[in-house]
Amino acid sequence: MTELDKIYSPTEIEGKWYKTWEENKYFRATMDDEKPNYTIVMPPPNVTGVLHMGHVLNNSIQDTLIRWKRMSGYNTLWMPGTDHAGIATQNRVERKLAEDNLTRDDLGRDKFIEKVWDWKNEYGGIITNQLRRLGASLDWEKERFTMDEGCSESVKDIFVKLYNDGLIYQGEYMVNWCPQCGTALADDEVEHSEHKGHMWHIKYPVKDSDIEFVVATTRPETMIGDTGVAVNPNDERYKDLIGKMVILPLTGREVPIIADDYVDMEFGTGVVKMTPAHDPNDFEIGKRHNLEIMNIFTPDAKMNALTGKYEGMDRFQARKAVVEDLEKEGYLAKIEDHNNKVGGCYRCNTTVESRISNQWFVKMESLAKDALEVVYNGDVKIMPKRWEKVYYNWLENIRDWCISRQIWWGHRIPAYYGPDNHLFVATSDEDAAAQALAHYGKEVELVQETDVLDTWFSSALWPFSTLGLPEEKELERFYPTNTLVTGADILFFWVARMVMMGMYEMKEIPFEHVFLHGIVRDELGRKMSKSLGNSPDTLELIDRYGADAIRFTMIYNTSQGQDVHFSEKLIEMGRNFSNKIWNVSRFVLMNLEDFDINSVNKDELELELVDKWIFSKLNRASKKVNEHLDSFTLDEAAKGAYEFLRGDFCDWYVELAKTRLYNSEDEKSKKTAQYVLWTVLEEGLRLLHPFMPFISEEIWQKLGAKGETIMLETFPTCDETLVDEEAEASFEYLQSVVSALRNIRAEINISPAKEVKAILRTSNESEIKTLENNKTFLTKLAKLETLEFGDVAKPTGAGFRVVKDSELYVPLAGLLDPEVEIKKIEAQMVKIEKDLAKVNGKLSNEKFTSKAPEHILERERKIQKEYQDKLDKLTENLKAFK
Repeated sequence: MTELDKIYSPTEIEGKWYKTWEENKYFRATMDDEKPNYTIVMPPPNVTGVLHMGHVLNNSIQDTLIRWKRMSGYNTLWMPGTDHAGIATQNRVERKLAEDNLTRDDLGRDKFIEKVWDWKNEYGGIITNQLRRLGASLDWEKERFTMDEGCSESVKDIFVKLYNDGLIYQGEYMVNWCPQCGTALADDEVEHSEHKGHMWHIKYPVKDSDIEFVVATTRPETMIGDTGVAVNPNDERYKDLIGKMVILPLTGREVPIIADDYVDMEFGTGVVKMTPAHDPNDFEIGKRHNLEIMNIFTPDAKMNALTGKYEGMDRFQARKAVVEDLEKEGYLAKIEDHNNKVGGCYRCNTTVESRISNQWFVKMESLAKDALEVVYNGDVKIMPKRWEKVYYNWLENIRDWCISRQIWWGHRIPAYYGPDNHLFVATSDEDAAAQALAHYGKEVELVQETDVLDTWFSSALWPFSTLGLPEEKELERFYPTNTLVTGADILFFWVARMVMMGMYEMKEIPFEHVFLHGIVRDELGRKMSKSLGNSPDTLELIDRYGADAIRFTMIYNTSQGQDVHFSEKLIEMGRNFSNKIWNVSRFVLMNLEDFDINSVNKDELELELVDKWIFSKLNRASKKVNEHLDSFTLDEAAKGAYEFLRGDFCDWYVELAKTRLYNSEDEKSKKTAQYVLWTVLEEGLRLLHPFMPFISEEIWQKLGAKGETIMLETFPTCDETLVDEEAEASFEYLQSVVSALRNIRAEINISPAKEVKAILRTSNESEIKTLENNKTFLTKLAKLETLEFGDVAKPTGAGFRVVKDSELYVPLAGLLDPEVEIKKIEAQMVKIEKDLAKVNGKLSNEKFTSKAPEHILERERKIQKEYQDKLDKLTENLKAFK
C-alpha cells in the first residue's frame, strides 16, 4: 500500500486517470454476448458549444448511470457525438467573415461550406475535450457528428422514404420567419413571452357611406397589407354592409367586407382587419374568401416597394411612422395599453414574422399517433411522470412540421428540379439523374434544392443513425437504447421526434426511459446566460474545486425534474466531502502498513459490535443506492453514499477504530479493525465511484486492491446475511449516549478534552449488555473519567438526558446552574407532551382505531409507551432539582 499525499489536489489526479482510462479503452463497448447491454446516446451538444452548467448536470447524470451499469455487469455503450447546429454555426462563421468585410454571398455556397468545415475542424472539438475534464466515460471510438458520412446517408434515406410514403410534401404556407437568421422556423422553435404594448384603434371608412368601421390592432404597420375586413355573418350590426368596400387609410385602396364565422362578435367592435400575408389566421380566412395575399415585408423585415413612402423602414420604425400619419389624417380613434405574447426566435430572440413561403413539411398526424401510443402503454416511460401530460397535449394538437431552412450549412434537401420544374427526390445525384432519364427519355440538367433540413430532423434519427454505420450488427445489438437523459425544454424539439422516427424507421421505440432533468438557474432563479453575466466559467470551477466535487454537488442537489438553483457555495459541500474522504483514507492507509488483506485468515478475526454495525450499514447503503439509481432518484442515491461514508464510516467507525489500532496488547482486535477498515473503505469507494470517479480510483489504487481499475470492479449490492438489526439497534443506543454527553458538555461549555463522570441508570438488559461490552469505546469516545451503569443511585446536581430506556447523568458539582437545567428539562417535557398528545388523540379516535390495521395500532401504542416513560423520568428528575 502507498501513502496518500497530505493535501488532496484534484488537478493532479484527474488528468492522469482520465488519460489512463481512455488509453486502456475502459469505456469501450464490446460485442460480448454473455453480458446484458445498456445503452445511452448522449444529447449531442452543438458543435459551437462550450461546457456550461447545464452540460455538467446532464453529463454527470449520464456518467453516473453508465458507470453504475458498467460496474453492475452490463456491456455499456455511451455514444458520444455533436450536432452541426445549422443556424448557430452558420451565424458564427458569418460573423467571422464579417471581420474581413465579407459575406457568404461573396464566397458562394461551395466556398462558404468549405469555410464552415474548416471552422468545425478547428473549433468543433472544444466541448468534447471539456467533457473529458468532467470525467465522462464515453466510448470515444464511436464518436459521431450529425453531418458525418453515416449520419448524412441516414438523413437522405429517411427523407426519401418519408417522401415516397406521402409523409413529406412541399407547399406554400404561412411559416414562422426569423428576419435575423433569414430562415423559416418550426412552431416549437418560436418562444413566446409577454410584452407591454398597445392596441391601436383605427377608423376604416365604408365606401359611399358615412359609416366608419373601427378596427383594433397591435400591429398598425401591417394595415398597408390589408386586403379585406371581416365581420361575423350573424352580426346584425353589419349584415347590410357585407360585400361592400372600405377605403384603406393612408393608401386609398378599396378592400372588401367579408363575412366569416371566425370573427367573434363580442370582441372589440366585431370587425377584424385581414392581412393574409402576415397572420396565420388571416391567411386561412383569406384562402376561404379568395382575398389577395399582399406581402409588404422584405425577408429582413423591412418595408418593401408596395408600402410607398415607408419603403426601406424597419418594421418598428414603420409602426411609429404609420401611427403618426394615422393621427395626422384623423384615422386614429384611440390608443390603449395592451399586453400581448410575442414570438421570438429560439436562437437569436429576434421577433419572428408570419410569412408566406414555399417550404417542405412532414405530415405529423400518423407519426404522432404511434408516438402517443408507446407512451400511453408504458413502453416509453417519461420521468417525472407529470411531463407525460405535456407530451400528450403537444402531440394531440400537433401541426405539420416545417423542415426546410433557408441557410447553407446543413443537410441539403435531396430533391432535384428538371427543366420544367418536375421534382425528383433521390438519395444521390446519380439516382436523381436516372429518374430524370426515365421521365424525359433523355439526359437533362437538374438543379438541386437549395434549402437545407432543420437541424432537429437529423437529431431525430440520432438513436439509430449513430448505430447503423459502419456495422449494422451494432444497431442490432444496441438498439433500442435504454435511457435518454435530457432537459425538459427539448421534450418537443427532440424527444418526441426521436420517438416518432424510431417507430417509423425501426418499428421499435428508441429508448425505454426518458429522464428529464430541470434547468440550472442562478440563486435568483434566473436562467443562466452570458448576457446576464450569471453563468460561471465551468472549467475554472473544475480547476478550483475538482470535477468530482462539482459532479457530486450537482447530483446531490438535483431532485428529479426540479430546476437547480446553483451557487458556488453549493460546491463547497462537494469539496468538503472530497477532503473528508481523502483525509480519512490517508489515515486508514497509514494504519495499514503492516497489514496485507491477502494474508488475512477470517477465522482468526473476532468481529465486535461496531464491526457488525458498520457491515450492516454498508449493506443497507448499497441497497439504498442501487434502488435509487434504478428509480432515477439520483439525488437520494448520492445522499445514501454520502451519509454512509461521511457519517457512519468517517465520523463513527474510524474514530472508534483508533482505540483498537493503537492497542498493541490486543493483536486480534487490532487485526480485526484493520480488516474491517480495509474492506469497508474498498467497498465504499466502489459505492462512490459512479458519482466521484477520480478520487475513488486514486484511493482504490493506493489500497492495493486486485484489478486494473475500480471502474471495472463489481458495484456493491446488499448481502442480507450481513444486515444485523440487533447490532444496529445496540450501536444506535451508544451513538445516542455519546451525542447526549456531547450536548451536555456543549451547553455548559465544558472543554471536549476534559474528562467527566457519567452515570447511566437503566434496567434494560440489552442496554446493560451493550454498555458492558463497549465500555472502553464509550469511555474513550466520550472522554469519560468514570462510567457507572445499571441499577445505580441517582445523583443530584447533574446534567440529565433520557436516552432510550436509560437516564443519563453527568455530575456537574460547581459547574451546573440548577435554574438553567430546570428550564431545559421543562422544555424537553413540553415537546414530549405535544408528541404524546398527538398519539393519545389517535388512539382515542374511534374512526382511527376501527379502521387501522393491528400492526399500525401496535406501533402507535409502542410510541405512546415510549413517550410516557420518557415523560415520567423527566418529571421525576425535575422534582429532584426543585
